[in-house]
Amino acid sequence: MKKIRYGIIGFGRFAERAIAPAIRGSANSELVAIQKRSLARAREKASQYGVPLAFDSADALVAHPDIDAVFIVSANAVHAEETIKAARAGKHVLVEKPIAANIRDAERMIMECEAHHVRLMVGHMVRLSPIVRRVREIVHSGELGSVVYARADFAYDGRISARTWLHDPEIAGGGPLYDVGVHCLDTLRFVLDDEVESFTSEVQPRPTRSRTEDSGMILLRFRRGAIGSIFCSYIMPVRSRILEVVCSEGILSAPEFTVPNELLTLTVTRGKDDKPVNVSTERIAVPNLYTEEVTHFSDCILNDTQPILTGRNGLENLRIVQEASHVLTTET
Repeated sequence: MKKIRYGIIGFGRFAERAIAPAIRGSANSELVAIQKRSLARAREKASQYGVPLAFDSADALVAHPDIDAVFIVSANAVHAEETIKAARAGKHVLVEKPIAANIRDAERMIMECEAHHVRLMVGHMVRLSPIVRRVREIVHSGELGSVVYARADFAYDGRISARTWLHDPEIAGGGPLYDVGVHCLDTLRFVLDDEVESFTSEVQPRPTRSRTEDSGMILLRFRRGAIGSIFCSYIMPVRSRILEVVCSEGILSAPEFTVPNELLTLTVTRGKDDKPVNVSTERIAVPNLYTEEVTHFSDCILNDTQPILTGRNGLENLRIVQEASHVLTTET
């Protein structure tokens, strides 16, 4: 079986913990290279994990002929620069969410990948979760009536995160709405199979040029009439994630909807006369979603098809969270 050969750009803790194992766990993918700023550390990690190639720059990595695609796991602010280098070298690009730190950079990434005929996919891997897909299936079956309201919340204690740059707009672009709000937004768009018509938001505190918000909420109106909301925060003593869809004849609830490698519970509550008359649950096994996204992207490369999570999907998510975050940009 032909395998797509990957190089990881930005081999930090997250790449080591999640992305490298995902590539190694994919049947149609192979990890052949890693990049860190220190060549000595890159070689050390490559030796530790049996990876043949190590580099200290994205330029050197994308220039190597034995690499077919890159997985960019570096800081948001350099996603565009590294994607463009990869595209010009003829490498396909899987980039962590958000697609970029700002809309202008995201548009440049899409343009360069299209111009050089390489695939571009954004790491909104929650779309690939079986529990999220089951919610979408029930919503679209019509068995619970029309959608009235949908929400996706994701909050955690960013104060203990090893990512010390979380609040730095120069590196992160924005705060929790950029970090996990894009997952929530992409999930709602996917589950409802609808696009956002308008939105308003509140963030606390108001971002400055040196610090992002701590918490944010977006109120959404979708084109087919449903309303929705997203709440995200770095000030949460216990990690909290939930996807909920309220329909005219029932409610779907999926706690921990972003979690991989778990057996999750989907609850469906049907009502009559203002009371719950039937509450059912489904236990749904969720695999390693990072492996699923790598496998899907490799399959798209091998079969010359478009990924489910295109650069334009990522751009639409970024467009909303950038404005909703009240990010102070220098874009013209």
